[in-house]
Amino acid sequence: MSIPIEKVNTDGFTMNYFKFGSGEKTFVILPGLSIQSVMGAAQIIADAYEIIAREFTVYVIDRKEKLPASYSVYDMAEDTAQAFRFLGLKDVYLFGASQGGMIGMVLAARSPKLVKKLVLGSSAARVTEKHIAVISKWIELAKEKERVKLSVEMGKDIYPESVFEQYKETLEKIGETITDEELEHFTVLAEGTNNFDFSDGIKNINCPVLSIGETDDKVLSGAAEEIKDLMSGKPNFESYMYSGFGHAAFDTAPDYKERMLKFFN
Repeated sequence: MSIPIEKVNTDGFTMNYFKFGSGEKTFVILPGLSIQSVMGAAQIIADAYEIIAREFTVYVIDRKEKLPASYSVYDMAEDTAQAFRFLGLKDVYLFGASQGGMIGMVLAARSPKLVKKLVLGSSAARVTEKHIAVISKWIELAKEKERVKLSVEMGKDIYPESVFEQYKETLEKIGETITDEELEHFTVLAEGTNNFDFSDGIKNINCPVLSIGETDDKVLSGAAEEIKDLMSGKPNFESYMYSGFGHAAFDTAPDYKERMLKFFN
């Protein structure tokens, strides 16, 4: 039985989501920046998070469907908070991956009643020039409609070499299916990351936070270490660093979900 894609309908926007699991507690995943919506991978995600779905009802929430020409991470956080309220979600156990973590930080700081605990996966409190160089490369490829090259380059940047080589042909085939509309959507979301700087605001997060980084993150290099520095002194802050699993450690590290579950409990 396939997982149905449902929709948040507000006066200002629509936003897709899906849910699985039947636990009393609520776990929300805010995915990272992607060319194609993760809504098409609902069953794959549900299978990957089966251990968490045993204890939680899990929501995976997308970005809104129709984007303005300019759409910052702060705008994304505001709309996501509105989606939470539409769905009646509060005191959630929140996991934000990469850009989703940036959204999660703003959400936890500015709407504290919505977030009970926060996990930041390969995320950043601010986007540096080094980070922008990587993201700008993706943006340029999207604007040039180099869909296959974009899919491959992103895979090369986010996965360790062994994983990338294993899935290179798959990434090429995925690239062939990317539409012009998806490229435009991706470009707006990627550009919305470029001026992000929440290095002061992150200190206003009072819920327990776990930051999980990767020593060889080619996308947001050094960002997890900076989060640790910024949150030092917070009694409810924890951090962990992987090595050898790439920026997408949340997909490649075998014990990642167990680590989050331990923090949540």
